[in-house]
Amino acid sequence: MKKILLVFGTRPEAIKMSPLIQTLRQRPELAQPVVCVTGQHRQLLAPVLDVFHITPDHDLAVGKSGQTLGDITRGVMDRLPPVLEAERPDIVLVHGDTTSTFAAALCSFYARIPVGHVEAGLRTYDTTAPWPEEFNRHSVDVISRWCFAPTETCRQNLLREGKPDSAVFVTGNTVIDALKTTVRADYRHPELDWAAGSRLLLVTAHRRENLGEPLEQMFRALRRIVDDHPDVKAICPLHPNPRVRRPAEAILESCERIHVIPPLGVADFHNFLARAYLVLTDSGGIQEEAPALGIPVLVMRRATERPEGVAAGTLRLVGTEEEAIYRACRTLLADPAAYGRMAGATHPYGDGTASAKIADILLQHDRQ
Repeated sequence: MKKILLVFGTRPEAIKMSPLIQTLRQRPELAQPVVCVTGQHRQLLAPVLDVFHITPDHDLAVGKSGQTLGDITRGVMDRLPPVLEAERPDIVLVHGDTTSTFAAALCSFYARIPVGHVEAGLRTYDTTAPWPEEFNRHSVDVISRWCFAPTETCRQNLLREGKPDSAVFVTGNTVIDALKTTVRADYRHPELDWAAGSRLLLVTAHRRENLGEPLEQMFRALRRIVDDHPDVKAICPLHPNPRVRRPAEAILESCERIHVIPPLGVADFHNFLARAYLVLTDSGGIQEEAPALGIPVLVMRRATERPEGVAAGTLRLVGTEEEAIYRACRTLLADPAAYGRMAGATHPYGDGTASAKIADILLQHDRQ
């Protein structure tokens, strides 16, 4: 029997790791998982854990106002080693590409504890886009014993980089597992009542590399789209970072058909996604979640680490310039055939059994 320590610190990590924690809890022949949160997203993390009924065994509490990436890295590097020493896990599981993930994987490597990387192999091959995530996931994959790739494209990335075939497993993405728990047919919310009868645009934007002029161009494009289409309303659940909220409020709040709201909990957000007509985002996970629900996505970034979604037709990479975003959105609003092709495309992110596949792989290792 193996002791498995799962370490994560941000809201997206929690959404994608929670189904895996639940699955591992159902496999006592493997191990009961030990959950350690870093606290990188202090306010945004707890509501996700509540939805999935998860109470952390350890909280590193590294989050603080005005924190830098260096602050997070130093905090995890200082506070995780005593947890590793006390728990002595056989395996440490981390997720994705955050600073918490990078620092936790590095601590585990230094402690000579095997690392499993959930959502491994995503690449843009541009360390500035997304930043710092592209560096983080490269680094974690290098030191991971198990790389759980969500798609065959991710697997091929890892093999080209020299990862042995025996270390790479295509599992699908655990976020599809999460949607089975959160999306409900009877869901209601006042903001959705407000948007009823309109085509709803759901908009998120927060990436570090987009702060400043790129973000302002995104919001100006959205304002033009809504102004030009009377049957469209937009809801923007925005990150609390003042550098995100200030330009959004300045550009958008005077429009009565755009609501800028605080971040939504995971169950709320997934149900908003399920009822949206179109998504505009610079996020990563939404590029997987929305297509699984049949919702087209315009990706407001220079590059995406999910090219298989673009190839499948569920995503369209539109960049960060106002005119390009406006034209791409206008096309989907005006051309039902173009919209239908995106909405009806088959997404490449698995069938909702990723957590079970990961547990099976770890259980097989336990028997070797």
